[in-house]
Amino acid sequence: MTNEQHNESEQAAARSLLRSIATDLGHPVAPEWVAAVESVPRKLFLPDLIWLENGSGGYTLCNRKTDPDRWNAAAYANASMVTQVNDGKDPGDDPWPSSSASAPAIVFRMLEMLDLHDGANVLEIGTGTGLTAAYMSHRLGSENVVTVEVDPEVTVLARGSLARAGFHPEVVCGDGTRGWGLRAPYDRVSVTCALRSVPAALIEQTKRGGKILTPWDNPWVCWGLLLLTVTGGGHAEGRFSPYSAFMLARNQRTDLRIYRDVVRDEHVPEESRTDLPAHDIASDGWELAFTLGVLLGDVWKAWDNDPDVDGVARRLWLATTDATSWAAVDWAGEGPDGFTVWQYGERRLWDEVAEGYTWWHAQGEPGPERFGLTVTPDGTHRFWLDRPENTVRIRSELG
Repeated sequence: MTNEQHNESEQAAARSLLRSIATDLGHPVAPEWVAAVESVPRKLFLPDLIWLENGSGGYTLCNRKTDPDRWNAAAYANASMVTQVNDGKDPGDDPWPSSSASAPAIVFRMLEMLDLHDGANVLEIGTGTGLTAAYMSHRLGSENVVTVEVDPEVTVLARGSLARAGFHPEVVCGDGTRGWGLRAPYDRVSVTCALRSVPAALIEQTKRGGKILTPWDNPWVCWGLLLLTVTGGGHAEGRFSPYSAFMLARNQRTDLRIYRDVVRDEHVPEESRTDLPAHDIASDGWELAFTLGVLLGDVWKAWDNDPDVDGVARRLWLATTDATSWAAVDWAGEGPDGFTVWQYGERRLWDEVAEGYTWWHAQGEPGPERFGLTVTPDGTHRFWLDRPENTVRIRSELG
């Protein structure tokens, strides 16, 4: 292939990607971002080894050198891809994502939400491949972009990719939840890893009237975006929106397992029955999942699809992140007899789920866009529905 043919192929791939992004957004991509896509090829920021979903809930390795067609197709697909597994360690037979290139549509959705203007200075938390930093540098100038990455190896790769593409933002290796005070205050803070709470440092380093955009996570579900406006004095307020599921910030991770960390032989749970469909409540519908995550606060779930218990086809586990309360809901697999519930600890977690389910219906089955969050100077996170004065009670905070 000649250089001219290669360039034509690259341009055609970029145009196809822009059409796919516009379809997801529901409107054409803004001219400044079209120019960024055309000027900054995504493939320049991808490593030779990437991990692609295998259709069975796992990942398979794709090597640019041995499978160039598949690699190139992934490079210009409107989809995310994993660029590092297991924090860079040998994954063995259990690869799990630890760094990725986000789907282009969510990248440009977030860039739109940030509402960048000429001369704005931006702090990005989670450099990843460096591609979003490149887009922002193209739009604002490298001198107005600071990006922080926690992983040293990922930092080096991103810095090199940015330089080869002709961009030189400040690339910092460090804990992004602490921000980067040396260049503060910022007009915009863009977080590209999910947070379970908004660090005070990010609010303090944002100008009054500035905005913080972050993917959201709670132990129940990772889903949604939060756009906050900083009003000064450590106070910020804003609303959620749907879309996005990002990797959790490394210093906010939890590593809990039911039998290792929660359930003990000496625990004596209380038994009851429920007609509520546990598998539907715990599995179906992003709107319900987001609501339960807000209401329950610190409760996570896990499925046991082969519990090895007579008469039980599937078991739903619930537990608090401090491992002091848990519940198990058993499904026999057929028949009209409902579900058997076992609950242990100070909190009755299935009762809380049932109460949250009833509340969600009573409120008109809200999704993320009806919820908001106020962060106060003392670090309190107060959720609300529709209006800031309509506070939502969080079960984990009730005494």
